[in-house]
Amino acid sequence: MGWLWTILIGALIGVIAGAITNRGGSMGWIANILAGLIGSSIGQALLGSWGPQLAGMALIPSIIGAVIVVAVVSFFVGRSKA
Repeated sequence: MGWLWTILIGALIGVIAGAITNRGGSMGWIANILAGLIGSSIGQALLGSWGPQLAGMALIPSIIGAVIVVAVVSFFVGRSKA
């Protein structure tokens, strides 16, 4: 049950990051989950584990990390379509 909770919180973090970067409409739910989980790892590695936590993820650093992931991926994906 713990992995399901982690996936749900990762998806929530990915949705928030997509909304902040205005890229959430073009991302699917799998991309939201991946952005949330990868962004959480990156954000906590760069900023530490401070602030409120859910499912073992510090929310504020995780959201910041997910915003970075979404911005970088959308930059490269948008660049290849042009």
